[in-house]
Amino acid sequence: MKTKLIQSLLCPLLAAALLLTPLPGTGEATASTANAATKAVAASASQVQVVVDHKKLTLSAPAYVEKGVTFVPMREIFTALGATVTWEGKTGTIIARKGHLTISLQAGKKEAVINGKGVKLNAPSVVRNAVTFVPVRFISEALGASVAWDRAANTVSILSEEAVELAKYKEWLEEQKNIPKLTSTEIVEKFDKSVVLVMTNRAQGSGVVIGDHLILTNYHVISDAVSATALTLYGEELAIEGVVHYDEQADLAIIKTKEPLDVAAVEINYGLNDRKGDKVVAIGSPLGLQNTISDGLISNITYEGGVRYVQTSAPIDHGSSGGALFNEYGELIGITTLGYSDTIADLNFAVSVMHAAILVDDLTEEMIDEAAFLPSTLPDTLVGAPLTDIQKLLAEQFASVVTTEGEANFTGWEAKRDSAGWLVLSADIDPLFYMYYGPSTADELRIWAINLGYELHDLLPDEKIQVLISFERDYGFEPRGFASGEVTSLGSDKWRVRYPVIDMQLKDQLHIQVRD
Repeated sequence: MKTKLIQSLLCPLLAAALLLTPLPGTGEATASTANAATKAVAASASQVQVVVDHKKLTLSAPAYVEKGVTFVPMREIFTALGATVTWEGKTGTIIARKGHLTISLQAGKKEAVINGKGVKLNAPSVVRNAVTFVPVRFISEALGASVAWDRAANTVSILSEEAVELAKYKEWLEEQKNIPKLTSTEIVEKFDKSVVLVMTNRAQGSGVVIGDHLILTNYHVISDAVSATALTLYGEELAIEGVVHYDEQADLAIIKTKEPLDVAAVEINYGLNDRKGDKVVAIGSPLGLQNTISDGLISNITYEGGVRYVQTSAPIDHGSSGGALFNEYGELIGITTLGYSDTIADLNFAVSVMHAAILVDDLTEEMIDEAAFLPSTLPDTLVGAPLTDIQKLLAEQFASVVTTEGEANFTGWEAKRDSAGWLVLSADIDPLFYMYYGPSTADELRIWAINLGYELHDLLPDEKIQVLISFERDYGFEPRGFASGEVTSLGSDKWRVRYPVIDMQLKDQLHIQVRD
């Protein structure tokens, strides 16, 4: 159509040229003009068009086809597909990068290197008139794009990896419109039996059955355990053989039972169908109350440290960790992990199931066969160990605790033995954290201290131990209302406030005070 239009426009021009050309030499001039016009039309018709993500690509030099291979200018095609490119003129080398992918080619050589691996090419990149051309199909497919050749239109059509994924996502969204919504009762009837209570020698939590022998739970539920059991809704108690796979950053773990679980497995997808404002149902065992149901909304979708969290108003509590969060389509979208206490806002969080899907995708039969409890991060004993070793262990293993208000850090650990023979272990709590959140996290700090006490008793069973965690901060005025000895003058109108926040003492019994 375009060619015909150009030809129709040329005809009047040719006619005008014949009328205006002087009679002498008329035939020669007419033939020359007609020949030039014909060549212009042929060149226009044969020029290769390059379209990326449905948009025509503007090129610094025309693309061309040679021996069945289409070549395009290097810089434009790499840029259009989201890659950065460098040209090393001395060696004629092209280096392109996109994410974790690196591609290098050398002009005139029929070989490329992709992430260190050599790949044979049908045709090499070439330099013509100071422009570097690369084979378009190889470059596009190496960058995850799809390529189609339209012979009739003389056009190369390229869909980038991002455009392909977006098209799939839009198609998936359309499919979701036809999925029926379930009531809370229907979700419970379908999945209640697939959520179990997980008991370890150190903690209690929840888990979601995802296979004949496999349960998905939180990493913190199982990380320090040396034994565990899963209790089904029917009251069947199954011993846990060990951990199959885990992601400490996302706080997820897959554990294996010794005997098969006689319940339906919950399907693990990537949880893309979770939208702010949608209804959700949580199933878990808060405070050991097995398979307690709560519902609410998706309050927010947040990211922290590379982990995607689904914030929900569905109430959860201690023991809900590792439980299931379902959307109104009956899809598992999260593993309930933590919530804020001392608030009426129901601020609770679940790790997005997308991280669980990644774990499941990585699973191998070998990993399942070799299930085992994770090695302890603590030594078997500290009896006879020098104080420096005890101090180092505390600084490495007990430097912080994650609370509902954030992370409380403990610095300056010291291990000393006093004149009465007590082993005194001391550290300072982050003063800003304590000033802002001390009262609201007092119970959590107490639990942390109790757990620390049990660990120390196991490591040093015959020792009298005192753990002192103190608040310390300097001021430019003399603070008032403190007990004797808690405020000290430093001179130059400077004053230091220091007092114990946690005072724990233990031997065969434990006594603990937490200042809130």
